[in-house]
Amino acid sequence: MSMRRFGTTSPRPRTARALVTAASLALLVPTLASCDSGPGVIDGTSDEPEAAPPKVAPLKVRTNVARDDVRIDRAVKLTARGGKLRTVRVTSSAGPLPGKLSKNKSAWAATGRLEPGVTYRIHSVGTRSDGKKVVRNQQFSTEDLTLDEQTYPSVAPLEGETVGVGMPVVVTFDIPVTDKASIEKHMSVQSTPRQPGAWHWISDQEVHWRPRSYWRAGTSVDVDVDINSIPAGAGIYGQESRHVSFDIGDAHVYKVNMDTHQMRVFSNGSLLRTIPITTGEEPKFTTRSGVKVILEKFREKRMNSETIGIDRNSPDGYDIDDVEYAMRVTYSGEFVHAAPWSVGSQGSANVSHGCTGMSTANAAWLYNMTSRGDVVEYTGTDKPMTLTNGYGDWNLDFADWASGSALS
Repeated sequence: MSMRRFGTTSPRPRTARALVTAASLALLVPTLASCDSGPGVIDGTSDEPEAAPPKVAPLKVRTNVARDDVRIDRAVKLTARGGKLRTVRVTSSAGPLPGKLSKNKSAWAATGRLEPGVTYRIHSVGTRSDGKKVVRNQQFSTEDLTLDEQTYPSVAPLEGETVGVGMPVVVTFDIPVTDKASIEKHMSVQSTPRQPGAWHWISDQEVHWRPRSYWRAGTSVDVDVDINSIPAGAGIYGQESRHVSFDIGDAHVYKVNMDTHQMRVFSNGSLLRTIPITTGEEPKFTTRSGVKVILEKFREKRMNSETIGIDRNSPDGYDIDDVEYAMRVTYSGEFVHAAPWSVGSQGSANVSHGCTGMSTANAAWLYNMTSRGDVVEYTGTDKPMTLTNGYGDWNLDFADWASGSALS
């Protein structure tokens, strides 16, 4: 019987299970080591910097205008790079400036024109290539202009007026136009039914449009003088655009034969009345032959010979306060009017100072049916009506008339 040494313990022999466990641990050590990614790695995250995300190009919005003294005929445009435009608003104290985005949303162009001496603010909203919204605010100011640097167009006939078949469209400028082509490109006349016609410049301050032949009765006419901010030459710009609509009434054509001393009055091709008349005494006061147009009407009109260069105290002078039913046909002083003092000569002799006289009853009847623009055709003398002595437009054939366009 063996004896244990007091205070000592013999080591426990390894069992088979213990040996297996030890072997397993020995195998486990290298396995755990294989999960380690090497030095400098903590929790599987590398200390090397991550790759930077791709850069997004900024959205750049540019205009074609400077900040100050922009010419008012400048066509404002915006262009975008690095994205697209969503909306563009251009505002000012003169009102908004309309415009339109291009189909691909890369540009915006104004469809309206600038006003002088105004500050415009541009508010644009775009989208960057990554979808981010970008807002841009810009502003610019236009050059200031005096009234002497702007020309205003007056238009006849008036809005809503009913006129005769001989009435031209008359545009009168208060400041001369030297670049007529620039202005004429922005003026148009449309009619229903359609009738071809042309502009003719009477002077630097007056331009007329007439159809090839007299207007058709019942025509509706629209005149568009779209010249606001358009260069008129010599540093002058159009001050304002005008739009006027008017109507053509019945076709009144009065045919005066100065040899037979008769006026035949036609309406829409039908003869209504033949009126005995007297015209200018020859050769001193010969009435002009040609086509004239009623310019204006006066229920009563003072007529003084001094206005046509005749001393009223001379044998041929006159000063009559109340000539009735007076209708002007020339700037130089020819009228159609009542002349009760010459009834004895009406239908047989020419005894007037150039006007067409008739009885008061006939003058009243004619006056009441007549509109501005009605036609009076004169024959019988060798003194011609001229283009500029009233509305002498119809005394040129249409080819000569059309050659007076600045665009011909």
